[in-house]
Amino acid sequence: MHFFDRLADRIAVADSVVSVGLDPDPARLPDAVADADLPRWQFNRRIIDATHEHAACYKPNAAFYEDADGWRALRETIAYAHGKDVPVLLDAKRGDIGNTARQYAAILDDDHGPAADAITVNPFLGRDSLEPFLQRAEKGVFVLGRTSNPGGADLQDLELASGEKLYERVVHLADLWNDNGNVGLVVGATNPEELEEIRELVPDIPFLVPGVGAQGGDAEAAVEHGLADGVGLVNSSRGIIFAGEDAANRGTPEKFFEAAGRSAKQLKGQLNQYR
Repeated sequence: MHFFDRLADRIAVADSVVSVGLDPDPARLPDAVADADLPRWQFNRRIIDATHEHAACYKPNAAFYEDADGWRALRETIAYAHGKDVPVLLDAKRGDIGNTARQYAAILDDDHGPAADAITVNPFLGRDSLEPFLQRAEKGVFVLGRTSNPGGADLQDLELASGEKLYERVVHLADLWNDNGNVGLVVGATNPEELEEIRELVPDIPFLVPGVGAQGGDAEAAVEHGLADGVGLVNSSRGIIFAGEDAANRGTPEKFFEAAGRSAKQLKGQLNQYR
């Protein structure tokens, strides 16, 4: 099954477009898992148990797994999420040329990598750098379109000779590269006007919308403009997985993870007001 078909099914079952970012910062893990074997995996397992009823997708960021134990934790995390029938989008922002790109793309394969269902990619090196990802028709490929960080404007807002901004060119290219119907776009939620404008440029491509939660993005705009035919994702990472930090300091470890579940449920309800 193609990723976006599977995602549509999951959205319907969970009645949710929430993407839960699994970014297990070792410095913030509660004592209940900090001393365990593979603490990041144990943390993610507890988060998945608490949030899976409200999750359309899980989005681990590869930066939190870039070591031997981290990759083991990531494999276990993806397998566990799949056991809950929740797809996994690996936020890796890959993009390179030739042999290197092919090796990066192997992260999506059962034989070589953690076998995520989708991945984020960086389009700066052009189509050939993304071809090994795009050719995996059953996998989702989310192209960085307009990011929510303030420094994104340094390059993304540059005006080209054609009169369009660089991010607008990237959006058009992503549409052209969507031969297999497996391309999505990463578009931040912190500028609702740009989000609406990008949706008008590409009406049929699902968005992954980060920036809702800790970054203060616009939830209504994220839903109104982020979904294409009801399919898309609105991500929150720290706002969900570390919602229980105060509870962990006051009481039992269970309170920490229960708070994550409540936060995911609350975000689902908030977003569903606008679906």
